Amino acid sequence: MNTGDSALKGLRVIDLTTVIMGPFATATLADLGADVVKVESLEGDMSRRMGKGRHEGMSALAMNLHRNKRSIAVDLASQHGRRILDELVRTADVLVTNLRPRSRTKLGISYERLSAINPKLILCTAQAYGSLTDKRDYPAYDDIVQAASGSAKIEELVDGTPRYSPHVIADKVVGLYICVAVTAAIIEKHATGRGQEVDVPMIDSMIGFNLVEHFGGRTFDPPIGEFGWSRVLTPERVPHRTADGWICIMPYSAKNWDDFFALAERPDLTGDPRFASISDRHRSMGDLMTVIRDAAPRHTTGEWLELCSARNIPAADLFDLTDAPADDYVVGQGLVTRREHPTEGVYNSTRTPIRMSRTPVQFVRHAPDLGEHTVEILEEVGYSRTAIRELSDSGAIGISEMADVTS
Repeated sequence: MNTGDSALKGLRVIDLTTVIMGPFATATLADLGADVVKVESLEGDMSRRMGKGRHEGMSALAMNLHRNKRSIAVDLASQHGRRILDELVRTADVLVTNLRPRSRTKLGISYERLSAINPKLILCTAQAYGSLTDKRDYPAYDDIVQAASGSAKIEELVDGTPRYSPHVIADKVVGLYICVAVTAAIIEKHATGRGQEVDVPMIDSMIGFNLVEHFGGRTFDPPIGEFGWSRVLTPERVPHRTADGWICIMPYSAKNWDDFFALAERPDLTGDPRFASISDRHRSMGDLMTVIRDAAPRHTTGEWLELCSARNIPAADLFDLTDAPADDYVVGQGLVTRREHPTEGVYNSTRTPIRMSRTPVQFVRHAPDLGEHTVEILEEVGYSRTAIRELSDSGAIGISEMADVTS
């Protein structure tokens, strides 16, 4: 546990998000030092029950997504619950939510109303489509976003079959966009003293993300070529089998390729007009990958790494993520740390992979039990222990067995 200053120390974020996208964003903000108050329903965030876990309500996913946060369980459908949210807003810098506009309206979550309570509040909303569009209330999860943003269709350009990425790529990419948007709004607020509403639609984010390289010749009007970046779309762009395993070899410069042609015993390819310039090589990437494929079995993976390193040719073996907890580099960088949770026992903790020289990423607390911090958060915004007990008795809040409400 670190105790020094962190980049976002003093920033309070109300985390009214569920599943992966929003919690991933707020976990990043928490790692950077923000006081993230996770507002959960009485049943808890769905991510608590997604995937494996030692106990109900504390899945492996939740252990990573909710680190460094405090949890308060509130029935926002109740009058008491909405009043609690208003009190939290009064002391917050940022509120992040992935509730759809219709649900936000039902709960009284609008920038107009919340900014009247706290004019400096930054309200960040993130749902499938833009909050001001006709599609604003369409439901969406990662696969839907991959489909609706063109991500799955891009895969079809490789081998004729559309497919989803084996990652929740949309949730995590949009989560990072949320962090960028919130950080920019915070900087602007320091200059003006005013909050604002920030909207980060998932579909918009992923369409923009995909078009960076794949707009291709359609960037121009009229088009000067096809859609898609051929270098990454060739079916031959895969890891290659060596004499004892697999490897990625990626010559990039003209010298890299000439050196590799020599290693591959194909000096005839040096000076081949198909590979003369970087544009030529991108257009002929399938042919180049075939050269690597044919040469790779001649050496072991270790031998290839040595041969490439000696010639400054980019190359890497294939890392197995199951080895991460014992990998010297991963552990040395603090990307995975062995910790002991008070209820879940020994586990491997991840972190935001950023190094800052003066304000380091910090680990402050383990993922909390549902409602573990309900009492202390309510006390911070002015509720007495008597009032808290009454709220608990009424069913407006949930309090973890780990919390103390006896005094």
